[in-house]
Amino acid sequence: MPAIVGSISVNSISSGSIFHVGDVQTICPVSYAKTYAGAGSFNTGDNLRLHNGYNVTYTHDPDVNDNSPTANF
Repeated sequence: MPAIVGSISVNSISSGSIFHVGDVQTICPVSYAKTYAGAGSFNTGDNLRLHNGYNVTYTHDPDVNDNSPTANF
């Protein structure tokens, strides 16, 4: 169904994002990321107290094909 669109302001578009104006049947964004983090990495808030002993984050990944987007096309 057609629409009337007024002015548009786009500040930024990151990878894996879609900016679309108008009619569309299918939109399928594909984005992959691999994140490694140690103990206490994603904690947010006020007055956090973290007590982490010795820790190791293993980043060795012998399977290099786990981020292939070919299955999504």
